[in-house]
Formats: sequence, structure tokens, C-alpha cells
Amino acid sequence: MAEERGGEVAAAAVEDEGRGGGIPLIVKELLAGGVAGGIAKTSVAPLERVKILFQTRRAEFRSVGLLGSFQKIVQTEGLLGFYRGNGASVARIVPYAALHYMAYEQYRRWIILSFPDIGKGPVLDLVAGSIAGGTSVIFTYPLDLVRTKLAYQVVGQSRFKNRGLYHSSEQVYQGILDCIIKIYQKNGLRGLYRGVGPSLYGIFPYSGLKFYFYEELKRHVPEDHKKDVTVKLACGSVAGLLGQTITYPLDVVRRQMQVQALSTSNEVRKGTFESLEMIVQTQGWRQLFSGLSINFLKVVPSVAIGFTVYDVMKSWLKVPSREEVAAISVVTENKSNHPSSLH
Repeated sequence: MAEERGGEVAAAAVEDEGRGGGIPLIVKELLAGGVAGGIAKTSVAPLERVKILFQTRRAEFRSVGLLGSFQKIVQTEGLLGFYRGNGASVARIVPYAALHYMAYEQYRRWIILSFPDIGKGPVLDLVAGSIAGGTSVIFTYPLDLVRTKLAYQVVGQSRFKNRGLYHSSEQVYQGILDCIIKIYQKNGLRGLYRGVGPSLYGIFPYSGLKFYFYEELKRHVPEDHKKDVTVKLACGSVAGLLGQTITYPLDVVRRQMQVQALSTSNEVRKGTFESLEMIVQTQGWRQLFSGLSINFLKVVPSVAIGFTVYDVMKSWLKVPSREEVAAISVVTENKSNHPSSLH
């Protein structure tokens, strides 16, 4: 009875906010997720650039190592080279993260309402996170493809052509829109979704595990430390580390499929698992974990910052807690099923 009364109070507060012209809950969740994604992605852009060059076996970066890669980028492209493709990355990650976090919250509430016996344990976060990840990928994948192609280009400025660093055999893209247009003209809509298979195979377990580990770790934090930013960063770091390690090989397959059109190789790969098998046979199983050490350096701050900024933004935007929103949903559902109780 007390829980229902609490839900009614929370519901009334939300209704008052709506009448006062407040921001709808779903918009707040989208805004919080988008800001979190943009900040987290930009903070690790240099490591993301080098990781992609390792994953796609760019010839100039196969044997120089992490520090050598940083030096080569600085020498050929300057400091801005570390952010090549980051515009496309942020343009993708803002809507992606917004959809991802919002969809997670929506799916979580829908599951609780549809299957009340499932409880609010780790299985709920695993399922809701997985479906949310798949939803986000489908809507934003072309921008991920563009980001990879732009990051794969080591030199694209005219001043480097005179230094002999520009390879005329490669397709050159001048920016996000130019890349999308050229891909579509050459391969149609299908070309914009090249590599989406391993992305979906990878995002379902990764996204689910990421939310699962994060929420599970937070459950073991003492109540008086739950709002501590340092604790949130630590939980996010471990969650990203564990989730990414398990699904990393599929990320390598995805990157190689995305840049295949840029390569002069005559290799033709038909699908995700065929590509996975071919990489193992021709490049060795270690290639499936190429760039993983860099990814550890990237994932730890990226996921940690993402989750932390999301929680901080929700607090700043006065988004009700998941328990309050769930109570609101239950009360609303009960009222719709028993309209007589309103009189």
C-alpha cells in the first residue's frame, strides 16, 4: 500500500511537471545519454584512432607500436590527426548513446510491466541492455562505417601529396557527407551497412554485459557511497573492461569488413563468420585481439566517463530514479485497468 502511495506521489509530481511545460522524461533520458556519449568519445579519440589503424592492419602501423604510432601521426598529420574521423564519431555516438541509454530505460520498464515475475536483478539489465544496444546500432550504423573509413585514411590533406605520403590507389573522402555520398553511389544502401552483422553479433552481448556488470557492481556499493563520482567511475571501468574483452574479436572482424573497399587486396569475404575464419587462417588468431591493449586504455575511461556523466546528467535534469519511474508505470497501469478506482 505504501509503495503504491509512493508511486502515486511520484506520478503526481511528473504530471505537475508536464502541466508546467517541463521536459518529458524520455527527452531527458535522450539528452543525458547524448551528452554522456559525446564527452566520453571525444576524451578517448586519439586512442580510438590508433586502435582502428591497428585493427585494420594499416601497413605503416603494423610494427611501430603504440608510441611509434603516436609519433607517426604527429609527424604526418599534426595533433589534429589524432581526431581524424572524430567528427563522424561524435556525430554517430551522440544519437547512438542517446538512443542506447533511453532504449535501455524504456525496455527495462516495459519488461518489468510485461513480466512482473522477472524481478529487478541482473537478468533484467542483461536483457534490456542487449536489446537497447541492437536498436541503437541499427539506427546509427552508417555513421560508424563513415567514422572507420575516415580514421583509416592516414593522410588526406593536399600538402602531404607532395611528400609522397599519399596513395592514389585508395579512395579519398573529404568529410562525413562526402563519404556517405560516395559509398551510397558505389554500393547503395547495402554499402552503408557493410559489417553490420558482426556489429550486431558483438553489441548484443557487449551492451548487455556492460549494463549487467555496471548495475551489479553498483548494487554492492554501500548506500552512503552510491553517489560518489569515484565509485561510479570505478564501476564503469570494470564493466567496460569485462564486456569489451569478451566481445573484442567481433569488433576486429567488423573493422576489417568496413575498410575492405579501401584495400587493394583481392580478398573477398562474404560474411561475419567466414571473415572470422579467414582472419585466423591468414593473419593468425592474435589478430583477433590486435589493438586490445589500446582498447583497454580506451574502454576504461570511455565507459567510466559515459556512465558517470549519464548519472550526473540524470541528477541535474531531475530524472526520477528507476524505482520511482517503475512505481509510476505500475500505478498508471493499475489505473488504466481499474478506472473505477479513480472515482
